[in-house]
Amino acid sequence: MNSNNVAPEMGASIGVRLKQAREEAGLSQEDVAASLKIPVKVIRQLESGDSSQLGAPVFVRGQLRSYARLLGVKFDEELGQGARPIAPSELVSHTHTPRYRRVFEQATRRAIYIVLTAAIAVPIWMASRELKKDDAKVESLDVASAPAAPANNAQPAAPAPVHRTPLVASMATLPTPAPAATQPALALNFIGNSWVEVRGADGRVIESGELGTGQQRTYAAGEVSRVVLGNSSAVEVRHAGRTVDLAPFSRANVARFTLSSDGSLTPGD
Repeated sequence: MNSNNVAPEMGASIGVRLKQAREEAGLSQEDVAASLKIPVKVIRQLESGDSSQLGAPVFVRGQLRSYARLLGVKFDEELGQGARPIAPSELVSHTHTPRYRRVFEQATRRAIYIVLTAAIAVPIWMASRELKKDDAKVESLDVASAPAAPANNAQPAAPAPVHRTPLVASMATLPTPAPAATQPALALNFIGNSWVEVRGADGRVIESGELGTGQQRTYAAGEVSRVVLGNSSAVEVRHAGRTVDLAPFSRANVARFTLSSDGSLTPGD
């Protein structure tokens, strides 16, 4: 029999012999615990013969041998005679799931799936039924409503004759209406390069920079308050459709003029 698979019968003889040997050696339980590097409570349990809290039998036997070796006590025969076989520990699988639990979990998952599917499908089905009902209630606009029955068996009145005005076809071509002619309040036509600065009615600059040959600028009434034209001889100015002579507004080939509230041009600063 393997000594590691038997538990020692820790009677009073083993504990008493260890205790007597320790006292004869002049050692305390704390001294023995420090030497063996085990807790003091283990020494007390070994001496009292209580091995129920010391763990597996193989550890108990090892602690007894270490204790006996420290004190010079030999009782391997006594340990062998008092040994009793112990049953191997029953291994219990903690990961095993009972069959009823697996069946319950599968049924729960299926029930959840069915409930979610119903929660999505039922509202859609009900909405489609409501739409079909609404479509059935809609009457065609092409069907005329039936006339009301005459009261008191009265004869229905004859419908009034409809007078239609004959249409006379004409081969003459209808005249195309001429578009309304709109003239800008101020037009600038550039026949050469010129530096321009145009300010709006609120005083902000709406045009500033150099413009070249062939470019044009037009402004509506009330949009412009002040105009400065560099190289004014290269600019043709038209006000309300009429060409403007820039000589009264020019100095050193730079023309400056303002537009008053009534649309007239006056020399600028």
